[in-house]
Amino acid sequence: MWKSGVAALLAAVVMNPCLAQADEFEQGMSTMWEVLWHQSGTPTRLVRWEQDIKVRIFGVNVNAHKQHTLQALRDAGIEAGVKVIDVSDRADAAQVANVSIEITPDNMLEDNQPCVTYLNFQTETRIDSAAMQMRNRDAWRCAYHESMHVMGVRGHPAGKTVLSYFPAKVDGLMPLDKAMLRAWYSPRMRGGMTPFEVLPVLADELVGTMPDKDKAAQARDRFFARTIDQMQAFADGKGDVPMIVKRSGKSTDEGIRFGRMEMSYFLGIAYLEGATVQQDPNQAVRWLQRAATLGSRTAQARLGAATAR
Repeated sequence: MWKSGVAALLAAVVMNPCLAQADEFEQGMSTMWEVLWHQSGTPTRLVRWEQDIKVRIFGVNVNAHKQHTLQALRDAGIEAGVKVIDVSDRADAAQVANVSIEITPDNMLEDNQPCVTYLNFQTETRIDSAAMQMRNRDAWRCAYHESMHVMGVRGHPAGKTVLSYFPAKVDGLMPLDKAMLRAWYSPRMRGGMTPFEVLPVLADELVGTMPDKDKAAQARDRFFARTIDQMQAFADGKGDVPMIVKRSGKSTDEGIRFGRMEMSYFLGIAYLEGATVQQDPNQAVRWLQRAATLGSRTAQARLGAATAR
């Protein structure tokens, strides 16, 4: 029975390409949303570079990994429109580089974390510097994954992306990765934007890749409505973080509690600005008040501005 059901589904997909495209778009939208979540269980604001990247690559067996690692970062930079300059051979490389990439010995880092990237910023708007570490034996498969993080894309979504924990491709960016980067660094984006301000820009980039853009736009709007409902439940303490965040095993009670406060604030901004949802001043005040009650000073400030309108 199960085999015949699968066969029927596969036959339906073959006979109806629109079904496959709809599934692909739905998965793409989910990936775009999941990429806006930190593994701790907290939704994130948009951060990105506002200057050239000057990269220093050093460590063990560096000659074997330098070109591939540099190419991965340059490929990401091309999609983002950010210039990547190799300063590794300069005598003052450690001082002038704003991205440091270390190839570490195989016995360094945690067993379940072969590579890691740390973004440094004074405010959650603009990246000031970044540090990446990759174990020698894992550097080749980590390079593109970590380069996406260096560009400011912090999540680990499911789907067809090198950011996935189980990517289908590790030696180059996938179409969804390129779409993310183009949207992330588009003129419509600005540092510090909330997930509900970022999501429509990501979604429009994805819609633009679909053959039937009208149907894709309709599916996008349904996804927006469903996501808003889910996040209102999450902010209210009833819903949960995306499943891929739970599966990472790195979400914490503290991260999720902070995430509920942040999501309340993000919902308030969404209703205040009409981002992902229609403007609704009453809903904006409701969610900003909830975020302020949970301890968000940013919400307290915005609440005063919202009620003064």
